[in-house]
Amino acid sequence: MSEVLKTLSDAMAAAVEAAGRSIVRVEARRRMPASGIVWSADGVIVTAHHVVEREDKIRIGLPDGRMVGAALVGRDPSTDVAVLRAEADGLAVPAWADLAEVRIGHLALAVGRPGDQLQATLGIVSALSHHAHEERYFAQTDVVMYPGFSGGPLVAVTGQLIGLNTSALMRGVSLTVQSATLRAVASSLLAHGRMRRGYLGVGVQPVKLPAAAADQLGQTTGALVMSVEPDSPAERGGLFVGDTIVAIDGQRVTDGDTLLAALTSGRIGQTVPVTIVRGGQTQTLAVTVGERA
Repeated sequence: MSEVLKTLSDAMAAAVEAAGRSIVRVEARRRMPASGIVWSADGVIVTAHHVVEREDKIRIGLPDGRMVGAALVGRDPSTDVAVLRAEADGLAVPAWADLAEVRIGHLALAVGRPGDQLQATLGIVSALSHHAHEERYFAQTDVVMYPGFSGGPLVAVTGQLIGLNTSALMRGVSLTVQSATLRAVASSLLAHGRMRRGYLGVGVQPVKLPAAAADQLGQTTGALVMSVEPDSPAERGGLFVGDTIVAIDGQRVTDGDTLLAALTSGRIGQTVPVTIVRGGQTQTLAVTVGERA
């Protein structure tokens, strides 16, 4: 048993050491510094949005001990992700774990660099939240997020990074923004300075569908349109108050959350089929998706 524990212990120490080559200190707030992860060798850093309290005089502590300046590229409060560009190159880029490689019950290490040295704490992956249509993937763990750990990685015992840790999205819960979401958010922030999201301009609430429509569509609820903003994509596309949206571009809509989930960045500017129930009859409108301000 002691040899098994020693082997596991050595593997975890090696995983922390390997990940540490890509973990930086982020000084962007008055109190304790936070952590960040090297995203690309040319100085792009991902960290937690809530730890970047100022947009100038940001300092990054590199793994080799150097201190360099950094600028804010963009931030996305909904995923608590911010992207910085540090005045450095030749940085070590970590290996990221695929979604399929992360399972409930896996051991995982939260690693941070709020000071000069690495710090780590151990726990398990206790829950996974996968919403592929929203490009949002989170892991919940029972690790203790010590001060300054936000923005650092959750590390598998293989040394691969599962995602970016945050203590701000759910009070009292340790969440990790997984690699797939990080890729989507970081790409949008680097390209546009913001996370792009689609927009129709409607207010909706869930509603039960008539029996005939439910049988035809294979779903029991839709998103009832309660309001339509003037000169919005919805108004220009012919949507009216009282319509029930049941699908966008073939993606099922059952309530407000699934409607928002269907309005991905890839559909912005695209004219897509919006399936509705109007007067008990199913019909399809062509609507050009706008961009949420």
